[in-house]
Amino acid sequence: MHSGPGAGPDTPPAAPPSPVVDAEAAVRLTRDLVRLRTVSDAGAQDVEGPAVRLLAGLFTEFGWEHEVIEVAPGRTNLVAVVEGGGGDGPTLMFEGHTDVVTEGRTEDWSVDPYGGEIRDGRLWGRGSADMKSGLAAMIHGVRGLQLAGPFPGRIVLGVLCDEEEMMLGAKAFAASPAAAEVDGVIVCEPEGYEVCTSARGGIRIRLDLTGVMAHGAMPQEARSPLVAGARIIEALAGVEAWAVRRFGKHRHAGSVTVTPTVLHAGDPGQLNVIPAHGMVGVDVRTVPGTDHDELITRVRQAAADVAGTVGVTVELTVVDDRPAVEIDEDHPVVTALMAGHRDEHGSEPAIGAVPGTTDGTILTRDAGLPTVVYGPGGKWIAHQKDEYVEVAEIGEYARVYAAAARHFLTAGTKGGPR
Repeated sequence: MHSGPGAGPDTPPAAPPSPVVDAEAAVRLTRDLVRLRTVSDAGAQDVEGPAVRLLAGLFTEFGWEHEVIEVAPGRTNLVAVVEGGGGDGPTLMFEGHTDVVTEGRTEDWSVDPYGGEIRDGRLWGRGSADMKSGLAAMIHGVRGLQLAGPFPGRIVLGVLCDEEEMMLGAKAFAASPAAAEVDGVIVCEPEGYEVCTSARGGIRIRLDLTGVMAHGAMPQEARSPLVAGARIIEALAGVEAWAVRRFGKHRHAGSVTVTPTVLHAGDPGQLNVIPAHGMVGVDVRTVPGTDHDELITRVRQAAADVAGTVGVTVELTVVDDRPAVEIDEDHPVVTALMAGHRDEHGSEPAIGAVPGTTDGTILTRDAGLPTVVYGPGGKWIAHQKDEYVEVAEIGEYARVYAAAARHFLTAGTKGGPR
């Protein structure tokens, strides 16, 4: 039977309609999320709960199968699965986190940190960039793709907890059976139009110092952890210089940095007492190819050598150790994301690196998942006062996510290389 002009047995099927994203709804959702204070304070309870309940209600409205999972007391993941209805195919995951860092002193802000104010084309507030706009964009990108018609495979939306602290949400998801079904992950962190195929690793180190307490007027009777700590901080610059020479410069991620972040004296904390105890905190950032064990050994030895000159002992504790990760630029999840960017912007995206670690680091390390990072918001704005995201970017990224998902899922990459 003739089915229309030009139709015949060799006529390819019509392409499905392009997804239409509700950008205004994505902006509203971002504002609603920013107005929830979901600060990842140590020991806090129900940190992500308000955001999880809001999003779970939205997923119910969309008809998306979802599960709320408590991964630690008061810390919850929300994971949804959206079946494409278009036959077997790969599984693509979009990932974001609902917790944010503290706003600090509100008087330092020129806007209400939790007001969600829109002014001068920007949406302001804590988490606007890192990363509640990314969450809203990925959700409405997937919704737009779903409403455009069936697609092969499925999409997992991982709305995870505790990214700003110990990444408990990512660790729990990586250990779950659901992770084994995922073929590629787009992490929606703010990266300023860069497709980040690598992310720096992180080592958080405590150097606990033990000396001898004495009267402030009698420093000759003391062995001061503060003096030792100050000299250790100076020595860490030498460790960093060694690491740069040893491990080189990565074309996107740069070089290793070894940054002291804390110098703390223990009790009693009186101005006329030299304390017996102190601590130096160190934030080490690494690049692909860095040997973490070798670097940690170097820090330990440098600290011990310097502290020993003033009779202080040092105990090194690795608080957390996250590797630098990298994905091939020709991996299907990367090429699909780049195609989605081209669809939206008509140009090639820049390739870059995440300056810190993300949940994607854990998903790659613990579950072997291929991860790439790309999301709305400035690359360097996270954790600062007067955080903001450009309003226009929220809809732009939602459309890129919808297009990238279509490219990935229709390419038939099930079981592709990891």
